[in-house]
Amino acid sequence: MTVSKIRTEPHAQGEIEVFRLANAAGAYVDVCNIGAGVTAVVVPDREGRMADVALGYRDYADYVGDGACFGKTPGRFANRIAGGRFTLDGKEYRLAVNNGPNHLHGGPTGFANRLWQGETTGDGVAFTRTSPDGEEGYPGTLTARIAYTWDDDCCLTALLEATCDAPTIVNLTNHSYWNLAGENAGSVLGHELRLRASRWLPTDETLIPTGELADVAGTPMDFRTSKPLGRDIRADFPALRYGKGYDNCWAVDDWRADEETTVAELYDPKSGRRLSVRSTQPGVQVYTGNWLPRAPPPPRAVRESPRGPPRSKSGRPYADYDGVAIECQGFPDAPNRPDFPSAELRPGEAYRRTIRFRFDVR
Repeated sequence: MTVSKIRTEPHAQGEIEVFRLANAAGAYVDVCNIGAGVTAVVVPDREGRMADVALGYRDYADYVGDGACFGKTPGRFANRIAGGRFTLDGKEYRLAVNNGPNHLHGGPTGFANRLWQGETTGDGVAFTRTSPDGEEGYPGTLTARIAYTWDDDCCLTALLEATCDAPTIVNLTNHSYWNLAGENAGSVLGHELRLRASRWLPTDETLIPTGELADVAGTPMDFRTSKPLGRDIRADFPALRYGKGYDNCWAVDDWRADEETTVAELYDPKSGRRLSVRSTQPGVQVYTGNWLPRAPPPPRAVRESPRGPPRSKSGRPYADYDGVAIECQGFPDAPNRPDFPSAELRPGEAYRRTIRFRFDVR
């Protein structure tokens, strides 16, 4: 296993740094200090041909301020918080509203559009940043650390950690979009997905959970047996109408805090590549890239300068459904739902979650 820094370039926030983790077979992962993100995952197909299966941009600066959040770590709270407000210990906190009437992925800048501090760790790369009290409206100073490792079995492990100096909330995930045929291969609707989840979280039309955990049986939300992502995506079903495809959270079956379990399996019949996802998180959000060409840009203050739509690694714009995100995380709007697994973090406690992405072929 080799770990090296492969690129640096200046940016208004500091210096962009890109690191490569390569295994003995030549498969590798690139990670970047912009949003502590994954910018490339190059693995073989059933014929041994290598391809990059993670969507991303040709120019690294385009990762700052992209609406799609390719490969990055959204935070301080990934996913949505209703109305951009929550109450903690009897005090109401108001957050930026940046997704219709709601707060999404930590706000307009959040964790994903900032440069983190990166360092090699011997067997991987770790990124850290300290979010000050009041940033994006969140209480307390939070120090987050994202550590990536890669092994000879083509398993990418993300260890997500955080501590705080005052009561706060936290929900971290990795927001990579996968196309197992290659990032320039087009639609993933032929990919087959299986989820270890017999319940899902219905939402209102703004994608805020209603509080119900509904049975997937007899609905397009049933992925207990592997099926193509596109089989039911155009069904006349409220959740699919709201998001123009899947953008929903499922509750992981038999979840227990701090216990790792298989959450999802994604398979591309054409290339033979398979992605198995394991995690300690209680939920998994699946987003089928329903708005990739029209992902809303963040405020100009996040960007270095005005620019058009970012170019993909291959140089062409991505289309709807060109990638699928499998986001292991806590439940959306958990700070406003005491019956959901808690998102609270207090001084002296440690937030620690694991996500593993293992690639092989069949």
